[in-house]
Amino acid sequence: MKSARELVDRLRAYQPPNTDLGQHFLIDDAMLERMVTIAEVNQNDHILEIGPGPGTLTQRLLATGANVTAIEIDDAPVLHLDEAFREEQNNKQLVLHHDDALSIAWPTEMTKVVANIPYQISSPLIEKLTQHLRNQESSLERVVLMVQLEFAQRLSMNHPADVGSLGLSVALDWDVHEHHTVPPHHFSPQPAVQSQVIELRPHDKVFPVDKRLLRQMIHLAFEQRRKKLRTTLKQAPRRISRIKGWHAQRWKDAIQALQDLDVMDARPEELVMDDWIELAKKVEKGSKL
Repeated sequence: MKSARELVDRLRAYQPPNTDLGQHFLIDDAMLERMVTIAEVNQNDHILEIGPGPGTLTQRLLATGANVTAIEIDDAPVLHLDEAFREEQNNKQLVLHHDDALSIAWPTEMTKVVANIPYQISSPLIEKLTQHLRNQESSLERVVLMVQLEFAQRLSMNHPADVGSLGLSVALDWDVHEHHTVPPHHFSPQPAVQSQVIELRPHDKVFPVDKRLLRQMIHLAFEQRRKKLRTTLKQAPRRISRIKGWHAQRWKDAIQALQDLDVMDARPEELVMDDWIELAKKVEKGSKL
């Protein structure tokens, strides 16, 4: 197995890293191995890797015997990967797509996602992962990603200051686990931020309210997080009509019916998930008065 540094140097023979595309390559072999271990990758897995770059993580995923689908948007890494993993592509263990991971259709049979992703696509990628998870044909079991430390903290919400619409929305579908932090010197070129490995596992929890209504309510409230709920929830969510049976007037009538509740004087970061669920139940009930 080639060292991470050797693979990165080979890629640089094609072109320098494109930091505009978030190309900060992990060069610590032990850190790469830890990601594979956390994901518990085995030969029965079909892995999706997003932004393989020099293939440092790719080769470790392939070494487990798993099948890998890798999506790379940049020209030079694709040329490099074609050469470095020609045998694995010929025997179909590796399928390499030269495309945008946010636009291309993902394999429905994939069981895990393991990737050191471009940090600028973190939020839309989590959204696409969640959409994929809701597909009835999805076999997705686990996601292990290297992300910016601040983003990881917003996902896990382990500290009160990190509570927000991102973490609450993700918690509707995933359990989030924080793993080790990775300082900048483990990358080439070095990013300006700390990084962290996170793990997401689908929880399949059943909620007593429509999750779509709950999600829209949370997003609406956190758009003006310093204001009280009685102010932020007055205006109907922009996409409320996408939920069957809901429209702007129904929403406004429901919120008007709740104006005397103490919770309406709270700010969004003061509520935990159970509070949001109870409030959403009251919104549904209030809309039927």
